[in-house]
Amino acid sequence: MSAVANILRIPELRKKLLFTVAVLLLFRLGSFITIPGVNPIAVAEAKPQGQSILDVVDVFSGGALFKLSIFSLGIMPYISSSIIMSLLTVIIPQMARLQREGEAGRRKINQYTRMGTVVLCAVQAMFILIWAVEQTSRTGKPLVSAEMSRALFYSTGVVTITTGTLILMWLGEQITERGIGNGASLIIFAGIIARLPKNIMDMIRDDSIKPFDILILGIVFILLIALTVILTQGVRKIPLQYGKKMQGRRMVQAQSQSLSFKLNSASVMPIIFASSLLLFPQTVLGMLAGDGSGQTTVSWLAQQMQVWLDPFAPSFVKQLPYYFIYTVLIIFFAYFYTAIYINPSELAENLKKYGGFIPGIRPGANTKEYVEKTLNRIILPGAVFLAGLALAPYFIINLMDLKANQNIQGLAYTFGGTSLMIIVGVALDTLKQIEAQLIMRNYQGFMKKGKLKGRVK
Repeated sequence: MSAVANILRIPELRKKLLFTVAVLLLFRLGSFITIPGVNPIAVAEAKPQGQSILDVVDVFSGGALFKLSIFSLGIMPYISSSIIMSLLTVIIPQMARLQREGEAGRRKINQYTRMGTVVLCAVQAMFILIWAVEQTSRTGKPLVSAEMSRALFYSTGVVTITTGTLILMWLGEQITERGIGNGASLIIFAGIIARLPKNIMDMIRDDSIKPFDILILGIVFILLIALTVILTQGVRKIPLQYGKKMQGRRMVQAQSQSLSFKLNSASVMPIIFASSLLLFPQTVLGMLAGDGSGQTTVSWLAQQMQVWLDPFAPSFVKQLPYYFIYTVLIIFFAYFYTAIYINPSELAENLKKYGGFIPGIRPGANTKEYVEKTLNRIILPGAVFLAGLALAPYFIINLMDLKANQNIQGLAYTFGGTSLMIIVGVALDTLKQIEAQLIMRNYQGFMKKGKLKGRVK
């Protein structure tokens, strides 16, 4: 409480904190405002059961998708556009030159990112609106008013949802500039956390779940959070030494430094890519399988293949293909994403240019080989650890025989590997920024015990 009091005692930090909270509350308020032509009562009764690609979007939008709100897509199109632009700067030489041009190049890349966001929003919004038109509530009510023409509904819906995402993008930039933490990450963080009270209450009210099972699940989720913190904070430090340099009229030895590689350099991206690749065929197979009436050869094959991609399949043998494919995809994307963002050749060249070297390793080609060898050694255990965190909720549900319960599945899916990595990563990053502000003003850090990585000792 004394640390919280210190935060509120600093006027500048207090203003930043209150501004951030106000923007996040505005985001949550907009999540309940539906797009024109939608019946909110029917929408509340129409959430599909089971896992689909829409569940991923709904998790990151804070439940706004299945409410068909103005923030249905959240800020994920902007994140997706940023990821695409980051990949293009590595693949396309012209984009790489733009990135090296300094502030002017970055502004141009940001402009392309915003244009890509608009395109992604328009395409995704159209698919959501087509889905909404075909859906009905449990009582048979259509989600979209019959009095509104389809052309008007599609046009106003695309404009509304796209504008909502652009507003969130702007709000995220305002948090980054005037608040605490990274704005886009905090908006996703707030959307995921907002689902926690409802999921917990649904689980508690469910008479089919025993109190002992709830206790075990609570302990497991706390343990998963602790393991995620370890994975996020884990680094491999390589000592660096720089040659002597002239300082005034004397030759002095440069201060020793270290080169730090995270155990999980790719962060949550391998899980996002792997989940997207698996959820797409799951959704297509679910559409082809149908509801079981009027079975054809295609629907029968789709039903058989659907079982092999189901983490909650009836037997463990049928669950194994999903676990194996998911783990392989996460490991592959961990190596792929790290290779894009960490270039050993460029790193070795920069060290050689500025007179730095790794003790015992020759500059140049030998340094490049040493860095590659170190990265390969830490990426594999980090990726396996990441895959274990992503699959842990499914293992727990299957071991406790809770796979028939939709409330438990919803809680596990909401706070599974992807969401948990985002929650922990954003929370740690924001905490570090608050702590840096406190230390800068000679206050004790946010936590008295257990120093965070990067705190001044």
